[in-house]
Amino acid sequence: MSKTVAVPYGLPMERDAGPFDPPRRITRLRETRPVSPMVFPDGHEGWLVTGYDAVRQLMADTRFSSRQDIGILHVPYETPGMPAATEPSPQMPGVFIAMDPPDHTRMRRKLAGAFTVKRMKQLEDHIIDVAERQLDAMARLTPPVDLVKEFALPVPSLVICELLGVPYADRDNFQVNSAKFLIKDQPLDDKMAAYGALSTYLADLVTRKRAAPGDDILSDLARDDDLTIEELTGAAFLLLLAGHETTANMLALGAFALLENPEQLTELRTDPDLLPDAVEELLRYLSVADIFYRYATEDIELGGETIRAGSTVVVSLLAANRDPQRFDNPDTLDIRRKARGHLSLGHGVHLCLGQQLARLEMRAGFEGLLRRFPTLGLAIPAGDVKLRTDMNIYGVHELPVTWTETSR
Repeated sequence: MSKTVAVPYGLPMERDAGPFDPPRRITRLRETRPVSPMVFPDGHEGWLVTGYDAVRQLMADTRFSSRQDIGILHVPYETPGMPAATEPSPQMPGVFIAMDPPDHTRMRRKLAGAFTVKRMKQLEDHIIDVAERQLDAMARLTPPVDLVKEFALPVPSLVICELLGVPYADRDNFQVNSAKFLIKDQPLDDKMAAYGALSTYLADLVTRKRAAPGDDILSDLARDDDLTIEELTGAAFLLLLAGHETTANMLALGAFALLENPEQLTELRTDPDLLPDAVEELLRYLSVADIFYRYATEDIELGGETIRAGSTVVVSLLAANRDPQRFDNPDTLDIRRKARGHLSLGHGVHLCLGQQLARLEMRAGFEGLLRRFPTLGLAIPAGDVKLRTDMNIYGVHELPVTWTETSR
């Protein structure tokens, strides 16, 4: 591989094109070389994939492994206190997002029944009720308030806690440690301490559920003697983390995007039937879970390039979802767009297990928020909003909002 590459060193992460757009260097790279060589901070010569077709092909090809224990996955940005990887990471039992078939297939089948479209549909009224109760509480506050703290984070946290059987009273524990685990620029010891604290809490919880199961997803899994406590703990960790962090950031960043596109906001308020399409468009436009990694288990052709065995491949879903070869005017938020086919919820065997739950939460959340707060607006200049550029799931740290009246 030549060292003369469009991205010579590390992954571009600065949101210099605006809070919702990919970094300019990534956009330029997609235009010139959608499967591009990239030199990692530790010297590894890997790849960055930004084009829609190439990303979709990669995610459907299990030769691009999701495992971290068969080869070295190199980190594409500087991390303080983290030594250069010299050997594979240990496998985390039960964390099926870091597995390949057949292990991934086994774990996924154990969980599939809990997240069927039918079961999620049965939850719809309850999810709406959770959102409405949280909006009731927010309406009693004197603005300005932080939409993240008062609405975007509590709604999916409440829902996933009830589904999994995690006491919502323990939310301070898991929310703080989840956030610490997702910080990019932090010493490895701090990241592993957060993971350890959360895992210890969840191991105790699933052990108690195995002894005295209730009516929840973790109890259902605990009844399965084929799953070890370690696997139950790993699955619980992944479901709890993904079940509240991604949707919370979509609700907050989505509200920010709508407030910054007032004509789209007005159109959505005028015609609530556009909500399902609007949710898909916001998923595409924002792509909060942007960066994923794969490990090439053999030499593979992708987008006219040869990815050599042992290469770490970095995937940008945001860049792929903004590819003009797949979506017209991709950098425009258009709630009337038929954005299905976006990659924000994954593709292939790792298609998001909780995708229907996430959609229901976003529909209930956005519908209620826009109806109950018709004069909702930012309480600070848009440029002062604190972006989660330091986190592995993008969004906003806080979103101060205000209003002049509320309605039912």
